[in-house]
Amino acid sequence: MKRFKRAKDIRTAVIGFGMMGHAHVNDMLAAGMTPVAIVDALKPAREKARAAFPEKDYPSIKLYSSIDAMLKKSGADLVALVTAHNTHRKLGVGIMNRKRHLVVDKPMAITTEECDAMIASSKRNKVMLSIYHNRHWDGCVVTALKKLRSKPIGDIARVEAHMGGYGQPKEWWRTSKSIGGGILYDWGAHVVEWALQIIDSEAVEVTGFNHWGFWAKKSKYRKDAIEDEATAIVRFKNGVLLNFRITNIDADPRPGTIEIFGTKGMYKMGHGDWRMIRPRNDGSQLVSTGRNQKAEWIRFYRNVAAHLTKGTDLVITPQYARRPIHLMHLADRSAKQGKALKVTYR
Repeated sequence: MKRFKRAKDIRTAVIGFGMMGHAHVNDMLAAGMTPVAIVDALKPAREKARAAFPEKDYPSIKLYSSIDAMLKKSGADLVALVTAHNTHRKLGVGIMNRKRHLVVDKPMAITTEECDAMIASSKRNKVMLSIYHNRHWDGCVVTALKKLRSKPIGDIARVEAHMGGYGQPKEWWRTSKSIGGGILYDWGAHVVEWALQIIDSEAVEVTGFNHWGFWAKKSKYRKDAIEDEATAIVRFKNGVLLNFRITNIDADPRPGTIEIFGTKGMYKMGHGDWRMIRPRNDGSQLVSTGRNQKAEWIRFYRNVAAHLTKGTDLVITPQYARRPIHLMHLADRSAKQGKALKVTYR
């Protein structure tokens, strides 16, 4: 695998400026890398990119309308792929076949097989592959892991992870089942990854349940619209149960994002704050609350830079990023087949 002396020597490119491209470029700069290209087929997106990174201030950054032209001309060593979910495998494998290191914006792909094909390409071409799970370092989960380290709520028995509310989804590619993968594949990818940090065990089986059709009737995607709600129950080797749900038909959503139930209490993880409840022997409760620490998204690209310069271990390996995809993919298949499905690891 190609190594670099300094982070500055790593020339980077971002494909797809749209929603998250700006964040990738900023984090690459903050990690000391040298962005040299932004690619977007849409002219308004390229204009937006140039406005965000003016040529007079960022002379190294050139704009391209095609991936092929960028790969031929830019000299980029590391490419970030920030495109629709159903393009990740094909485009990612093509980029790695050109011997470029690759970061894929989460989720890694839609199916387990697509993930495995990308991992195989990374190994075959001897290039780095990582997935932009920037929220691995969100303050809510980092704080929760610190608070729970001493087992104040005892042994974890069950984790309830949920996100959503009530309302028709926005009409964009993420609400197309074939393009986006389904309702689980946007915020669900983050929520499941948080849960996997909290549950220190391997998953054993997944049972999925979907409700589909209410919002589809009003969607331009019709039969290709995402689910109204998707739920999965995951059983882990250590006996812990994970129940996660992403919904657009919950008229009274519970506060918080992840609720962790232990043998001696529970911990509620919200985006901004946390709450811990522990029963006392006299029947009363000891309630603790606090604010989460700030997110540290920059740690993702700093880790990538350290990996490519010093050989530091990747935090978000492709094998790690495969796990939430595999669980979500199994949940979708299970819902269609009406039975629990076994988890497989690579």
